[in-house]
Amino acid sequence: MAKAVRLSDIGKRLDVSAVTVSKALSGQKGVSEEMRQKILRVADELGYLKKQREEYKRGGYNIGVIVAERYLYEGESFYWKLYQELSQIAIARDCYMILEVVNYNYEQSCTMPKIIIERKVDGVIIVGTFSPFYSGYLADNIQVPFLYLDTAGATDTCDSVVSNNMMGGYRMTNYLFKMGHSKIGFVGTRLTTTSIDERFMGYLKSLMEHGISLKEEWLIDDRDRESGNTIIKDKFILPDEMPTAFFCNCDLSACVLVRKLADAGYRVPTDISIVGFDNYVNKIDNFVSELVNETGLTTYEINMKEMAKRTVHIMLHKLENINYTTGMFVLPGRLIERGSVKRIGEEIPFI
Repeated sequence: MAKAVRLSDIGKRLDVSAVTVSKALSGQKGVSEEMRQKILRVADELGYLKKQREEYKRGGYNIGVIVAERYLYEGESFYWKLYQELSQIAIARDCYMILEVVNYNYEQSCTMPKIIIERKVDGVIIVGTFSPFYSGYLADNIQVPFLYLDTAGATDTCDSVVSNNMMGGYRMTNYLFKMGHSKIGFVGTRLTTTSIDERFMGYLKSLMEHGISLKEEWLIDDRDRESGNTIIKDKFILPDEMPTAFFCNCDLSACVLVRKLADAGYRVPTDISIVGFDNYVNKIDNFVSELVNETGLTTYEINMKEMAKRTVHIMLHKLENINYTTGMFVLPGRLIERGSVKRIGEEIPFI
């Protein structure tokens, strides 16, 4: 049997990357029409056909990725990076990865993504949290194999790949206690995403185990609960009585908080210590970048590469076996210690 033609084979003929070939063949943006036609011509010459999937194991599929628009507003967000990781792994398996961004109106009106309506994909990866109603709508109406990434499934029978958010929140809060802090706030709007709620529960568990009562005034919202959009002007309201440290549900929120604290005359970590989550600092502006880069942000690293690898692995198995299921696959992370936390005393013991 002749060797199957791969995306990289087409790319080598034109001196372009496999990613460019993938975009051209799947009709995505980012490739000029002239280059797209060249790629299509070479693909035809080499005999590349999507239906070649049966000629080699686990390849040739179109895999859709849908994500809410609110998670991509900065252009270089955590989910953009996660999508890039998914694409690289899919390309290595000779699969297309097609992204569709779902805007707020589509979500509210329960409009099915076009890649699904037009039957452009063999399977779907749902990235991040949608509203419970829309998530349930997708689960009930998607007619191809699907799974969730970085969020729990809409039902107990849905497959998903997530980081261990609760344990991560627990470990980060424990770290602050270890550094002598007992007055610890939380930044994140609860009941917005599964990840925020799980990280908050880890924070709350640590407080309870150290005999510290929750103070509502130290819980700072970072986004609009209905839309999920981060609204810097209306959120991040600092309390009158400040804690000595904050656990932020993500690095983006940690960066915004740094700016808010600086505007109010507080220095990190001299006056206030901060920890984040993700190990992905989104550069909101140069001011925030400089403040964070001066000391470095202590955070909890999500194993993004392994999440993407595991997600593609599960999807390919689901595409080849309709009965294949994994349930929720939970990946551990690790604490990354940098300079955004100041030791202020002896470790606060568990009770």
